[in-house]
Order: sequence, then C-alpha cells, then structure tokens
Amino acid sequence: MSSPVWIFDLDDTLHDASTHIFPVMNQSMTQYMMRTLALNEMEAHHLRQHYWRVYGATLKGLMRHHGVNPHHFLAETHAFLTDDMVQVTKQLRQLLQRLPGRKCIFTNAPRDYAMRVLQVLGIADCFSLVFSVESSRFHAKPSVRGFQVLLRQLRCRAADCTLFEDSLPALMTAKRLGMRTVWISRRLHKPNYVQYRLSHMLALTHSPLKKVSNSFTH
Repeated sequence: MSSPVWIFDLDDTLHDASTHIFPVMNQSMTQYMMRTLALNEMEAHHLRQHYWRVYGATLKGLMRHHGVNPHHFLAETHAFLTDDMVQVTKQLRQLLQRLPGRKCIFTNAPRDYAMRVLQVLGIADCFSLVFSVESSRFHAKPSVRGFQVLLRQLRCRAADCTLFEDSLPALMTAKRLGMRTVWISRRLHKPNYVQYRLSHMLALTHSPLKKVSNSFTH
C-alpha cells in the first residue's frame, strides 16, 4: 500500500487569512490593476472579482487578457504582509507532526509569501514540498494542469492524496482526479464531491477521517 500524501492549501485552511490578510491583499490587487490598466477603483474592483470567479485567480485573467508579468504582479501585491497579520494556532504543529506520510503545501500564493506565513506559523519544516503558484507554472487552482504538475513533482497517484482546502472549485478538481477531499468550512451543507467537512484544521483530531485513513500514530 502506498504511503499517504497530505496536501494542504495555505490561506483560510492552515490559518485565518480572511480577517487581516485578504482585505489588504484585495485592495493591493485592485490598486495594481488601477495603475497597470488605467482603471478607476470601481472598475478595477469589479474586474478583479470577475477574474477570480472565472479563473479562480485574478492573476490568470490578467495574464490571459492583459499580458501582465506574473512575477511583477505577485511581488507588488504581496509585499504588504507583516508577521502580526498571521494568526498562529499553537496546536497545529503537533497535529501535522502526527500525520504519517508526506505533507505538502499547494497554494495559489507566491513562494516568498507562503514561506513567510509558514515560518510565522512555526510549521515550515513540517512540509517536504511548498508548491506555490510559480511551481504550477501559473496554472493556479482550480486548473487541472496545476494539479497535474503537482502530482508529477510528488511522483504519486491522485488516489494516494488527501487535499485539505477551503475552495470548493479546487476540491471539485481534486475529486475528479481521484483525491480524497476535505473541505475546511463552517458551512454545514457540503456538495457531493466533498468527502469530509471540518470547521477548522484542529477538528481533524476528532473527525471520521482519522479512522478512515488511519492517519494518526499513537
């Protein structure tokens, strides 16, 4: 039997990004689009949301329709991060260490941002791979191509993988490929392509997933 591979989204999965980070990030992206595309704030805001809905990532729309340099966009829009914006959960490191098998990060964020967040959380050394949007060749989730690049790099089957993720479109792609899917959400109704729902990562300790996957060592 193959050893398990645990794949974790970063923002709003391993930590709360909605409270302090996403509002600033969204504003930073809107301002970038105002400068680059000569839009007013409302136009840039609506276009950013449109690209996020259509492609799952603002960057993909900007690259496809406006020829935006992805490295410049990521550097400019993620420079705001400060350590005190990251909300640390102390028990998270212990939970991750008790999961046997390989663990990796799969994020639409740039690598520098992801590494900084992981270091502040105190869990950077828990992962054998940090697979950022650059790693996916800018095929951000929920793109199938990004998942395929990740699987090739991991050298494993989708059936060996469990994805923890707050984004439903990303979970839909993962399920289609054959991964086990875990939705991190406080919403009670889960779609049929989600196998498990956890209100937060620490709820894994008491989840049926623990028994199904035999995920914890004692």
